[in-house]
Amino acid sequence: MKSSLMHFVPPVSRDRVISQFPKWYTPEACLQFKEHFHAQVRTACQQSAGTAGLKLSKVVVVGDLYVGKTSLINRWDTAGQEKFKCIASAYYRGAEVIITVFDLADIQTLDHTKQWLEDALRENEPDSSFIFLVGTKKDLVSDAVCERTELDAIRFANEMRAEYWSVSAKTGENVKEFFSRVAALAFEQSVIKELEKTSRQTAQIGAGSLIKLERSLMEIPEGNPQDSLSCC
Repeated sequence: MKSSLMHFVPPVSRDRVISQFPKWYTPEACLQFKEHFHAQVRTACQQSAGTAGLKLSKVVVVGDLYVGKTSLINRWDTAGQEKFKCIASAYYRGAEVIITVFDLADIQTLDHTKQWLEDALRENEPDSSFIFLVGTKKDLVSDAVCERTELDAIRFANEMRAEYWSVSAKTGENVKEFFSRVAALAFEQSVIKELEKTSRQTAQIGAGSLIKLERSLMEIPEGNPQDSLSCC
């Protein structure tokens, strides 16, 4: 499956290759129970034979200040600061993945995640985005506290139709696994949409027996340079 973005694809390091579908964090709050990529996606990737184009998916990360968003993604983001609310619409719009973040050591930040998600969903089509609820700073809480907080977080995740994960940006616990999961789901959805789009275009092209010009250019009166097309 060729892409307009595949003219030059840099080599990918082995640690960034996803050959098996990444597993969920907990079955109690999981988006999809699956162990393999969709059959059509596997076929498309095999047919590309090393020339697969780059697939870009927009991922937005939202949550309260200081919950660890920047540490999680190792880059600056704007959604957590009130003074940037004016550009939030553009920030949210067209998101394939929405990651809502809270601090495992501050239960109040969990309470605010629903509002952050509502703000993001308002700028996107229904059911167009994968949603994740992520508890950060796992290294700062005891196992007992983490377990209790996760029970509430899983309940929130189910209500939000999100997949739940607990991570620690400091120790790296579950971070690679989480982003592998995000990448796999987003990539698979992107390829499936492209295959469906290609299929629809092929069906539309083949719907008519031929496309002809109703009048040749020689027959068009002077001053009416436009021609007309019809399918029959």
